Amino acid sequence: MSAELHQAKRLVIKVGSSLVTNQGKGLDLAALARWAGQIAELRRMGREMLLVSSGAIAEGMQRLGWKRRPSALHELQAAAAVGQMGLVQAYESCFQKHELLTSQILLTHEDMASRKRYLNARSTLRTLLNLGAIPIINENDTVATDEIRLGDNDTLAALVTNLVEADALIILTDQAGLYSADPRKNTDATLIADAQAGDPRLEQMAGGAGTHVGIGGMITKVLAAKRAARSGAHTAIASGHEPDVLVRLAGGESIGTLLRATTHTLAARKQWLADHLQVRGTLTLDEGAVLALRMQCKSLLPIGVVNATGEFERGEVVDCCDQGGATIARGLVNYSAAETRSILKTPSSDIEAKLGYIDEPELINRDNLVLL
Repeated sequence: MSAELHQAKRLVIKVGSSLVTNQGKGLDLAALARWAGQIAELRRMGREMLLVSSGAIAEGMQRLGWKRRPSALHELQAAAAVGQMGLVQAYESCFQKHELLTSQILLTHEDMASRKRYLNARSTLRTLLNLGAIPIINENDTVATDEIRLGDNDTLAALVTNLVEADALIILTDQAGLYSADPRKNTDATLIADAQAGDPRLEQMAGGAGTHVGIGGMITKVLAAKRAARSGAHTAIASGHEPDVLVRLAGGESIGTLLRATTHTLAARKQWLADHLQVRGTLTLDEGAVLALRMQCKSLLPIGVVNATGEFERGEVVDCCDQGGATIARGLVNYSAAETRSILKTPSSDIEAKLGYIDEPELINRDNLVLL
């Protein structure tokens, strides 16, 4: 029994393209109806449910008669525009049979990167849950470019989990769960039933691309679980073909793989910082600065920074790395890239002498910094 899922009140459910579109053959209306029925049952039990669904591009490809996923951005956006109509219509029809309201939410990375838009999205989703509606969420593929893409709906589901502070994330896939190796290639692969989210060994086990209708793979699910764990959410990875899988998982039955969150829940502002997928630059720290951040939770001072790469302005998000290249923290920088390079390895008392002015004594204040 999984007490973590049995006790979860707010759940984010993610279903992949291959499940939604029956391996690209078109929307699997029977599968959508089954999931809607299970979500309706969980709603009657008092659970709050959000659904992150892939499938718009895959459905658009089917409607347009395309056999392979295109690589040109404008073709992907066109497929998403065509497919989104059918996808939302199908979900609405399925949930109407259970007298449940649905709502469509389309997000891009810019909605997460902007603090104001992040809070607006958070408020909207919480209001929808209070109204009893089922938010159906997807990336806004019709306008997303490489610069603002979230990348895949596993990542989106984890971000939504953090955004609404859900208790658990359930990722439904066409595999039984996470295996020790690719079961399609290795007959000795064994199912990982229970593990800790963020364990580096999981990333080594996972890998490989998704199907020809999707862009994910097990590695994106493992990383999504790692991200969701930052807000204290547990993640289950299970087969969407399993009978009554959502109800059974929420009831505590052990199905697929459970990746447990063991870290303390981050505060909302620091969670927003941690969820930035696109950063503007990187600061390389000496050993003393790394120790001050990790062990003493101090602010980052310029004297402990040995290099700065990228082009960033004051107030933008940068990564903080050790000299081996490992990212240890992320934060809002107080100086531009040019200013930062001018005060590398400089005591705070000498900033004004170097720049002719001083805005802040720290490069990153500890209130604007989160350890990763």
